[in-house]
Amino acid sequence: MKNYLNFETDIKNLETEIEKLKDPYNQDGLTEVDTKKISETQTEIDKKLQDIYSNLDPWQTTLVARHEDRPKSKFFIDNLFEDFIPLSGDRFYGEDKSVLAGFAKFNETSVLVIGQEKGHNLETRIQRNFGMMRPEGYRKTIRLMKLANKFNIPIISFIDTPGAYPGVGAEERGQAEAIAKSIECCMELKVPTFAIVIGEGGSGGAIALASSNRVIMLENAIYSVISPEGCATILWRDPKKTLDAAKAMKLSAINLLELKVIDEIIPEPVGGAHRDRDLILDNIRKSIENNLNRFLNMTGEEIFNQRKNKFLEIGRSKGFVSQLDDISALSMKKNKINIFIEKLFKNKNNLIFLSIFLLLVFSSIYFL
Repeated sequence: MKNYLNFETDIKNLETEIEKLKDPYNQDGLTEVDTKKISETQTEIDKKLQDIYSNLDPWQTTLVARHEDRPKSKFFIDNLFEDFIPLSGDRFYGEDKSVLAGFAKFNETSVLVIGQEKGHNLETRIQRNFGMMRPEGYRKTIRLMKLANKFNIPIISFIDTPGAYPGVGAEERGQAEAIAKSIECCMELKVPTFAIVIGEGGSGGAIALASSNRVIMLENAIYSVISPEGCATILWRDPKKTLDAAKAMKLSAINLLELKVIDEIIPEPVGGAHRDRDLILDNIRKSIENNLNRFLNMTGEEIFNQRKNKFLEIGRSKGFVSQLDDISALSMKKNKINIFIEKLFKNKNNLIFLSIFLLLVFSSIYFL
């Protein structure tokens, strides 16, 4: 049974009509399939899908990213890689089933694959904790990333989580520390790392694995510091203002590419990734191939510096360094006006002189 979003009512009605046309014996008096009518209806569906999905607002994009039928990490791992060997446990506490991780082959190249898995039905969603990782999940990925780094194996991560698990037990076992250590580990690696946001990229739960050389998003995925509902509740104390929050947060792929927070957008089939799984597999396969080739002849130091400078460059176009050779500097570049104002306010005598001067100016203006 297909699942439809609230703005896909017309699509649902047309597809229901097609199903009836394909099975004429359910209708009185019909004994043959009306192929012409089916073709016309299918053309209408394609046109409506194109119209709807070319004009999605940020909240509708969020709903598409969370779609129940959207392909999950396990689907991509099973169909893109060969000889996948899942590895479990963090060697401290236990196993976290919300993240799949292990070594595999991609086009005869050994890779480490990490995938945040939400599950495809109620039973597996509960088992996978709806894709919300616990501290042991992050510690497991840290262990495996260090192993991959030791043997010079590229790392590919599939990001799909509403955020890290906020439960009491997770906090007691050091959730914040585990996320911070995961980010630190990602940034220190000397092997190429690629993070692909396939659905939701929520908060620190996503950035813990997405601190990569290349951050890639599917066309209808989202990537943000908080969910639109959470943002609306905090800013306006009204969870109904999700559209306003989603617009302000710039969480869609096109906005994030513009801001240079991500590096690439993988196009989806019209109507979302769930409508043509073979096409989305091909698109992701091509992206992984291109990105692996990009880093093929780079040394470990060059890979490390590329990743470091990529993140240092975010947000620096306004007010920070403008020259590429200064990109590693963490200090702000001050212009001459700022330096003059700082010197003026630093000296007490200058402040007294400025106060007297302004008083005389305002007095002369008043009396004139």
